[in-house]
Amino acid sequence: MLPVRSPLPRAVLTRLETGRLVVLSVVLGALVGGLCIPLRLGLDLLLRLGARVTGYSPPGTPGEGGLLMAFVGTALPWGLLALPVVGAACAWLVPRETGGPLAQLVGGYHARGQWPTPPLQLRTMAATLLGYGAGLLVGRDAPFTMVGQLGARVLRRATRLDAVETRTLTLAGAAAGLGAVLHAPLAAAVLVTEVLYRRFEFEFEVLMPCVLASVAAYAVYGAAFGFTPLFSVQDLQGPALAQALGFAGVALAVTLAGWASLLGSRVLPEPWTAGVPRVVLGGAFGLLTAALAVLGTPAVLGDGSGWVQLGLSGFLGPEAVGVGAWRWLLLALGARLAFGGGVLPSVGVGGLLGTGGATWLGLDPAVGALVGSVAFLTATLNVPVAAALLAVAWGGDAMLPTALLTAGLAHVVSGEAGLLGVQARSRAASAVHAGGALTLLPEGVRLAARRSPEDTPGTPLDAPAADGGPAPLTSDRELYRRAVPSGWQGARLSVLSLPPGVEVVGIVREGTVRPPRPELRLTAEDELVFLARPEAYAALEGVLRLPG
Repeated sequence: MLPVRSPLPRAVLTRLETGRLVVLSVVLGALVGGLCIPLRLGLDLLLRLGARVTGYSPPGTPGEGGLLMAFVGTALPWGLLALPVVGAACAWLVPRETGGPLAQLVGGYHARGQWPTPPLQLRTMAATLLGYGAGLLVGRDAPFTMVGQLGARVLRRATRLDAVETRTLTLAGAAAGLGAVLHAPLAAAVLVTEVLYRRFEFEFEVLMPCVLASVAAYAVYGAAFGFTPLFSVQDLQGPALAQALGFAGVALAVTLAGWASLLGSRVLPEPWTAGVPRVVLGGAFGLLTAALAVLGTPAVLGDGSGWVQLGLSGFLGPEAVGVGAWRWLLLALGARLAFGGGVLPSVGVGGLLGTGGATWLGLDPAVGALVGSVAFLTATLNVPVAAALLAVAWGGDAMLPTALLTAGLAHVVSGEAGLLGVQARSRAASAVHAGGALTLLPEGVRLAARRSPEDTPGTPLDAPAADGGPAPLTSDRELYRRAVPSGWQGARLSVLSLPPGVEVVGIVREGTVRPPRPELRLTAEDELVFLARPEAYAALEGVLRLPG
């Protein structure tokens, strides 16, 4: 039966719903933080195994247990032949339609919560682990981002969530994973809410759940591994006014490099990124990485974060520009194949370019590394505020004015382009916000033409048209799409009691529209497509939003 309307005032219901979301965000953060502990142990094991195969281990970061870790010999040519195989496997495992973990997060949100199925997400997880362990351009943050999304799925199975809560908590789960691996919970929360759009816009309604989940995850994760910042920066001072022009030049140069990488990522034709050509290109990407390592540039192995640490410590000079340029090339060629589309690969490229540029100009290389990271991250992912907060979390409060100015300059110069093609241009262009209750339907649902004023009134909705085609909709009925209310979850369609003027004409499940069969049971992941008169649907909408 249709659930009855709650006698509680709407203000009380809003407070209850908010309190529930707060509790769920904290619980999700603790869950993701716990899941990140074995993930870090597993990544450390994979790196050791990869070093045995390739004969080389790149430096790490202090926060992830890699403070200037030793280089295991030099790259072995025969061991590096494993990279083409790994590259092909990664390209095959990551779905072309959804992309890497961060692209899946952004695209799934704008598709009204239609994220890839758990098997596809597990395949993506396997690809990130394989690529990162082998030394390809896959950031350490990629598997943590995916673990956060999987943690939200686990919570959804244990707790009844409606579609709005599911979308919000999936973003919060990703923020929790990123907060743990980046050792910057506030910056990670802002990044997740900011990366959804190419314009300077935010999802303010999900920012607080992301903050709560990220802080809770970092508390659990840090209790196991400590709360050391991801990078170690000693006595960093903000640049003097006389040096501001030099660092502005570094920021501008790195921003232009980031903008050029976006153009380079479009070199590969779209048909080449699907099917067998995608796998072949993945193998070619691994072969190119191996060739560069053998030719004397083993610094191209890994996500580059360890080399940024060397730059921050003053161990790199102008040669850092060369290393950053090779990484820039790999990012431009591999982005369409889900290589380098996360946070730390952009930090690595920008940090190395900034270090080399600052050294050439006689400036502080540590400040140059952070300036370059902020500029490149802003240009490639459209996250100016999050990039500035990351620089402050890693370099200290003295970096705040420089980081903000760099992020603003980079965002103005680079425009709205980005590595994540699934980003919406603005909130108005997102299916989540467009048209209020519902105006956008997925592929497979077509709005029938309304009846013209000349048509005979009173024709039944299912009556055939004069030309034998399907009957047009009556002018007083419209299509609406809403999440399944918690009180209906588990019920068959045949037992639902709808008010006059409202009927269910479709079920959205896993991105496809299914016919409303009477024996079909509704789940928390489904959405209902209603055909209703506006006044009848207005009466129904209050019931749909009641907590279960």
